[in-house]
Amino acid sequence: MPQSKIAIHSSQPKFTRILKALIQRSLEAADPGKAMERLITRKDHKLSVNSVRYDLSTYQRIVCVGAGKSSAHMAMALEQTLGVYLEGGMVIVKDGYGAPCTKVRVVEATHPLPDARGVRATKQILNIVGSLTKHDLLIVLLSGGASSLLCSPSQGLTLTDTRKATNLLLRSGATIHELNTVRKHLSAIKGGQLAKATKAHILTILISDVLGDDLATIGSGPTVPDPTTFQEAKTILEHYQIWSNVPENVRNHLDEGIRGLVPETWKSKTRRSSHSHSIILANNHTAIEGMAKEAKRLGLRPCILKAPLQGEAKDLGTILGAMAKDICEFGNPVKTPACLIAGGEPTVTITGKGKGGRAQECVLAAAQELAGLRNVVVAGFGTDGTDGPTDVAGAIVDGKTVQRAMGKGLSIENMLDRHDSYTFFKQVGGHIITGPTHTNVNDIYLIIAL
Repeated sequence: MPQSKIAIHSSQPKFTRILKALIQRSLEAADPGKAMERLITRKDHKLSVNSVRYDLSTYQRIVCVGAGKSSAHMAMALEQTLGVYLEGGMVIVKDGYGAPCTKVRVVEATHPLPDARGVRATKQILNIVGSLTKHDLLIVLLSGGASSLLCSPSQGLTLTDTRKATNLLLRSGATIHELNTVRKHLSAIKGGQLAKATKAHILTILISDVLGDDLATIGSGPTVPDPTTFQEAKTILEHYQIWSNVPENVRNHLDEGIRGLVPETWKSKTRRSSHSHSIILANNHTAIEGMAKEAKRLGLRPCILKAPLQGEAKDLGTILGAMAKDICEFGNPVKTPACLIAGGEPTVTITGKGKGGRAQECVLAAAQELAGLRNVVVAGFGTDGTDGPTDVAGAIVDGKTVQRAMGKGLSIENMLDRHDSYTFFKQVGGHIITGPTHTNVNDIYLIIAL
């Protein structure tokens, strides 16, 4: 994406220039089209997917299906690579994340809550894969957002049922693994059930938005065996104290599954490895490595935190702010000019009625620790260009953010309590805007100290 499309509403011009360059490089490193070109090549009828080889001339049909924010651009790259060998197919993307494909139909739907368009398109995808035989090759393209976009409620459930359950989980502070465990047990396509629905050979190509790259969690694992159970799904809803709040249909469905009256997600591991293969094109580390290289080129000392940021966004922001202090005062864990980089996926347990996202909330919490410090900023953004239900990717704070907030009569603590970080940065400044990035590899958080 052109750097000119990245907008940072900051009063720190030197940091704005640096941050734009760092964001640009991280997104380029995780660009789905470029990643496809690097790892998937064809010479005549021989397709090379990393270390796996496919003889395209041996298949009667080669079809592509998929879902996620990157899937249209992945499909476009696949069309260019396969040429005449690709018959067609369908992918489902978030509104605004389409791409000009010629053979693969691109359908837009809503995210993070599914809608009727996604349900209709998913039904068509199931019809496509169900028509394939053992002589065909099915290429499945998955990326962040697939769990919402690839939506087919289990028998007896409605779209409204799944939307309500998903929304409650999103607001509860549940992790992506926990969220997708429940999603899989309310679905007729997740949890390996897409693979179960076809006899074709399957190649799954993924952009990972899951820390640790668990294939059963990325996109809710439609093409791999699922280790989770109905009982686990119920336990998660009980743990977050929302079991009694989800629709009655959902509770009945999960209870019937626990009693064995509803079939479990796909557990079979008997398929030959040659029948199904998966490859991860890019992940959070890919983007972070790209950012670290750019930081070094800019004359900064890059330092990558090995452990991903997980937990409540507000708590993690306080930690990042304290780390920024240590860098400025003691050169720990890296001396200035420094660029400390961390990946992760914080959670937010929503109790207020504000508007925000995990990156904005995390960064806002760091602002209090930075008060009065010079030549240092803390920033965070979602690599998909969307932080929560907002039109921004994230935010940046500096040593004067608290002062600017006081000048507008705003209390950072009150805004955090209301989970209203978007409103805060809208009034005080600090938003990071990228627009659709067509990739999704979790969040990146960084401290820049000069």
